[in-house]
Amino acid sequence: MDITTSSAAEDSAQVALIYERDVPVPTRDGTRLHANVYRPADGSPAPVIMSFSPYGKDRSLAVRSPKHFDALGQGVFLNWETPDPEFWVPRGYTLVRVDARGAAASAGHLDPFAAKTAEDYVDAIEWAGAQRWSTGKVGLLGISYYGLSQWAAAARKPKYLTAMIPWEGAADSYRDIHRHGGILNNVFLSGWWKGVSSTQNGAGSTTDAELTAHRTSPIDEGHDHLLDDERFTSWIPDLSTIDVPFLSVGNWGNLGMHLRGNTEAFTGAGSEHKWLRLIEGDHIFPFYAPEALALQEQFLGYWLKGDDTGWMDEPRVAVALRADGDSTVRTSSTWPLAETQWEVLHLDAHTKTLRASAPTDDASAAFQAGSAPSDRVQFSTGALQQPLRIAGPVELRMTVSSSTTDADLFIRLRVLRPDGSERWGIGADGEDTALALGWLRASQRRLDTSRSTTGRPFHSHDRIEPLMPGVPVALAIEIWPTSIDVAAGCELIVEVRGTDPEGTHFRHNDPVDRPADIFGGRTTIWTGPDQVNELIIPTIS
Repeated sequence: MDITTSSAAEDSAQVALIYERDVPVPTRDGTRLHANVYRPADGSPAPVIMSFSPYGKDRSLAVRSPKHFDALGQGVFLNWETPDPEFWVPRGYTLVRVDARGAAASAGHLDPFAAKTAEDYVDAIEWAGAQRWSTGKVGLLGISYYGLSQWAAAARKPKYLTAMIPWEGAADSYRDIHRHGGILNNVFLSGWWKGVSSTQNGAGSTTDAELTAHRTSPIDEGHDHLLDDERFTSWIPDLSTIDVPFLSVGNWGNLGMHLRGNTEAFTGAGSEHKWLRLIEGDHIFPFYAPEALALQEQFLGYWLKGDDTGWMDEPRVAVALRADGDSTVRTSSTWPLAETQWEVLHLDAHTKTLRASAPTDDASAAFQAGSAPSDRVQFSTGALQQPLRIAGPVELRMTVSSSTTDADLFIRLRVLRPDGSERWGIGADGEDTALALGWLRASQRRLDTSRSTTGRPFHSHDRIEPLMPGVPVALAIEIWPTSIDVAAGCELIVEVRGTDPEGTHFRHNDPVDRPADIFGGRTTIWTGPDQVNELIIPTIS
């Protein structure tokens, strides 16, 4: 149908477009997906911008998040984490929103992280590229699942896929989403699944039993798959196979979900033409901000339309350097930044300090893993004499033992101002969030040395090696990338505990995954001249 809409985002101007709802999209196994198509009113062929998810293409942002709906102008077609047709269609693009298999208007079995779901995305791209209203060039754009699913589709090299912008998109189903350091990310997954499964179609199912039979719960899968097996690797088989031009946009505040994926995919993808942007702000508003829309339009205009937008003059990497005040932007040709110097700070359990020289005496410090969150061990630099600027991935090497056969380690980097107040980052909902976090289950400490790099250990998560109670083992813990400009007079602290710290809504407290008799023991950190205990940080001038 031809419709005319009015949106505050367009300064109340009339926006004319053709809107087609529930357009059937075929898949290779015959399951029928459905899409909404928004295209130029004159009917002329246009490059396609596609989004694909299990969230429901017809679920208005007014229902999902009224505060964002109101702030973004109450557009007729505003939908959670997706581009707005009222912005893009007048600029000469066709937008296609696809309901994933088993969700909302699409038939089939709902399994958002299955290889079959990724193959459906490929089929949708190849269908859209061949339509009469398409120029044969398809781009991908969207936040979160709309971003992470782009990596999964691009790794399968669909015909017509020309460029994409994974905005806050995880790239490793096991490490980024389901199991942080091997520990089940249960609270987020449970809440997320309730919202996703409520849009489930179930191929006509009406009873709870029928609906359950047409769903694969990520919590159930997390319980059944402790290690990084084919369940997870089949979602994105190999990042290096991705060769499409892309702009990867990560957010410093999205610890525990997308940040790691945006940097890992940038470094691991085989694309010749790839860019990385690391921003700060909440999860939604930066995507729709005028400067972000200009960035998206500049990138997609070049790759999908062939316009001379100046995109190829853009720096490959641009990151926000978070200061205690206004942030600045640093550009580079690489990630980590080309100017990075790796600084080593040693942990001393006797003095609870972080310092340039290694301790000369043996010492230990312990915490009760299953106790209150206040039970922790902290190591501090004390008030810094010179500013310290950190930008990149961080590694913590520790020697620990447990009173049981395993231990979960939760790491947080903190900054205290001279007056003792805590410095925080901006979280997904605009709330205070931790500056940097890391996790590791000690029994899954084995490293893949072929994939580990300075400051970024890579754990294979392919076997479980229980601890011997009381016997120390060496751990290398990945702390997700961060940007912290620590002013002189402030102190940098590394905090180690056995439960989730403050400053994160990603909680790990599943009693099946973390039985108290194993993960509620006493964890001891051992330091001394014969032990490896160091914080490896990326510093820039």
